[in-house]
Amino acid sequence: MIQSKLPNIGESIFSEMSRMAQAYGAINLSQGYPDFSVSSSLIDKVTKYMQAGNNQYAPMPGLLELRKKIAQKVEKLYGRAYDPETEITVTAGATQALFTAFTTFLKEDDEVIIFEPAYDQYAPAVRMNGASPVYVTLKAPEYSIDWNEVKKVVNARTKMIILNSPHNPTGSVLRSEDFEELKRIVTGSKIIIVSDEVYQHIIFDEKEHLSVALYPEIAKRSLLIGSFGKTFHATGWKMGYALAPKDIMKEFRKVHQFVVYAVNMPIQHAIAEHLENEDEYLLLGKFYQQKRDYFIKLVKENTRFELIPTSGTYFQLLSYKNISDLKEREFTEYLTKEIGVAAIPVSAFYHDKIEHKVLRFCFAKSNETIEKAIEKLSKL
Repeated sequence: MIQSKLPNIGESIFSEMSRMAQAYGAINLSQGYPDFSVSSSLIDKVTKYMQAGNNQYAPMPGLLELRKKIAQKVEKLYGRAYDPETEITVTAGATQALFTAFTTFLKEDDEVIIFEPAYDQYAPAVRMNGASPVYVTLKAPEYSIDWNEVKKVVNARTKMIILNSPHNPTGSVLRSEDFEELKRIVTGSKIIIVSDEVYQHIIFDEKEHLSVALYPEIAKRSLLIGSFGKTFHATGWKMGYALAPKDIMKEFRKVHQFVVYAVNMPIQHAIAEHLENEDEYLLLGKFYQQKRDYFIKLVKENTRFELIPTSGTYFQLLSYKNISDLKEREFTEYLTKEIGVAAIPVSAFYHDKIEHKVLRFCFAKSNETIEKAIEKLSKL
């Protein structure tokens, strides 16, 4: 008889809703991926490096030239110098980086603080490594952290705190006051911070992305996780990276080499060259803000949904409390099957399925897709 490590876990909500969207011919605003093309110049670079013969194993930590470019970018943006040789590792997407971080540092009886609603990979990956998730609920509707609640659950078994800003699914962002509170909690402890910053360049309304790299006391105990898939509209390439002080990265690489060893060589070459044009990531926030603003304009003008402000990511939360009394999962299925638009119920991001009548919609889509989706939603 097979004994499951995750007996209460089934297919992810993202896979489930995408499959349902396909089955019913619905517009898929559920799973977070763009429906427009990757930059042709980046694709040309990948082709160039493939044709040049760069098709064998990359170095285990990643192509050195790419690690140097990452270091330059991070130092310019956040003022912290990471050594490309010993403090940066290229990974098979951010999800692999996160799983490797959990596998490296967690053991049985450890506790990990997770802020909910939370990306659905965190808790299962924590459990697979023998540790226990400890949940702190973000304060709606602004989805901010109540640090008094955090202080109540921190104890001798607290091994890790997971941060995610800009935040999936809510689009909220951490403030300087949050990092001051975090610093007070972790100073003098052995707590490791895993900071999921995959949407770091997708931030709106002139707000500044506050990275763990900006705060010395926090950075010295942190793994910063990034994603080229999110930055370059290429989620299917599964290209990410992790940054950490040398002592932390040394342990991370011990596990990384046995999880995946190395990742796609020609794409690493191509991204290293592509990063030379800073506008490719510095203008990303403005690009997506135009999409967000267009999406919310059409929502306001044509639907009965209530908007919940988003400051980053390419997701928008919408409340349907004025439309239906159905539970989130039921209403999501109704939208998909009867209206023709797929979304994600935010209750899926809580371990106890908390209900607020709120859905997550992805607006990383062409204007044509957005317009078609709003036309359908206007029928509600």
